[in-house]
Amino acid sequence: MHARELIQRGAKYYPNRTAVMFQGKSLTFEEVYRNSNRLANALLKLGLKKGDRVASLLANSLQSVEIDFALLQSGLVRVPLNTRLSEEEHFHMIQETEARAILFTEEFAERVAALRPRLPQVSFYCQMNGTPEHPWMLSAQELVAAADDAEPPVVIEEADLATIQYTSGTTGTLKAAVHTQGTWAAICNNILHAIWIQEGDVMLHAAPLTHASGTLVLPHWIRGAANAILPGFNPSEYLAAVEQTKATTLNLVPTMIIMLLNHPEVERYSFASVRNIIYGASPMPREALRRGLELWGPKFTQYYGQTEAPLILTVLQAHEHLGEGPEVDQRLLSCGRATPDVMIRILDGEGKEVSPGEIGEIVVKTSQGMIGYWKAPELTQETIRDGWIHTRDMGYLDEQGYLYLVDRKSDMIITGGFNVYPREVEEVLYQHPAVMEAAVVGVPDETWGEAIKAFVVLRSGHTATEEELISFCKERLASYKKPKSVEFVDSLPKSPVGKVVRRLLKEPYWAGKERRI
Repeated sequence: MHARELIQRGAKYYPNRTAVMFQGKSLTFEEVYRNSNRLANALLKLGLKKGDRVASLLANSLQSVEIDFALLQSGLVRVPLNTRLSEEEHFHMIQETEARAILFTEEFAERVAALRPRLPQVSFYCQMNGTPEHPWMLSAQELVAAADDAEPPVVIEEADLATIQYTSGTTGTLKAAVHTQGTWAAICNNILHAIWIQEGDVMLHAAPLTHASGTLVLPHWIRGAANAILPGFNPSEYLAAVEQTKATTLNLVPTMIIMLLNHPEVERYSFASVRNIIYGASPMPREALRRGLELWGPKFTQYYGQTEAPLILTVLQAHEHLGEGPEVDQRLLSCGRATPDVMIRILDGEGKEVSPGEIGEIVVKTSQGMIGYWKAPELTQETIRDGWIHTRDMGYLDEQGYLYLVDRKSDMIITGGFNVYPREVEEVLYQHPAVMEAAVVGVPDETWGEAIKAFVVLRSGHTATEEELISFCKERLASYKKPKSVEFVDSLPKSPVGKVVRRLLKEPYWAGKERRI
């Protein structure tokens, strides 16, 4: 099975049903399918061919799904760019994947123009909406208007590359997980195993469709459900959209749920249509979860997954959130049990499986796993061993098979659902003339899950303020990567060989917490 087959089936099964909604406009399954064919054929007519990489820098829009489908339909390899990343990070992703084209919405025309002089390998720059400002920018609307809406003349196989998804690596550098047409279809089936989706449902998206939310599009498509898309997440607008669209399924990171629960008028909005509130990406504070259950009822489903094996490795179903007492309180700290298409083991430092309750590295085997990292054979070999993906997450399984995340094998911070590695923030801090030493850790935060905190030793005779260093980082990193706070210290704790021991900096903030992530 490959992803294009699933796209074609959805169009065939539900041609006249509403498939996509955005800001009061809608498209049927037939319209999305025909539009995706037109764009696919237009891109192929330019000279792009199966296997070529195409980077996309896109805001959520009415066209989001058809753009995504066009690349899958044509055999072109998607390289979605997180719009919140810096210019330097975008350059690295486009350069490393040797993308031949960039698809972008007008909001990012300025960023693309800034990148262009450094990207000689990119042949085509296609603006998906509005009127391009530069002659070298192609109007996708004009290209599509002249294109055929028939199925693209490309043979697709399960092993063909489908997407290259970037995620932060163990060293803080960007790494790219490669998925095929076959693994992308397996991701769809994995979600269908874990979540109840039926014809006529409405999935409400507020997160970028280039992020995890995008993997939920195809499962809803193949079941005849609509994908309602918002430009972004705003608590007031989101609450109104739930009522307006009559959404049945919500996908939120805990930070978003906390913001909704803290909205002063949250109780006046009806969630009567909502059947499932899916949450993941970072742990949910148990107190917030309890409040959500009281307000909205037993509608919560938690999942655990990662870019290397999206989307749902384990699931804590709605009914498993119910009950009272110590056993239920403990279960709510878990991230559920393995889905039917996933195997999970917990290994010690020597690679041996441990007993229930013992902490070790979480490793998984599943059909939706990546085939490897792009142009990183050593990292691929280190991560995938005998078909098992080593997640670098530490946890344990209890006697009933519930998985508990305890800590990270690496120092990665998850803030608001986004991955940040200390090293990349530290290296920016080291660029400031007043900074002699810096260490960055994640500390507990009720809203963001973890907040980025920097410990800084200043150079003798130099001064700097907290606000100054935060602003310095903001100018050089994606906004979510800047420290939320800076503490000035005389020295940093170090190991006998001189390495900074971040654990000693973060431990006081996590003391008494049931989880360390």
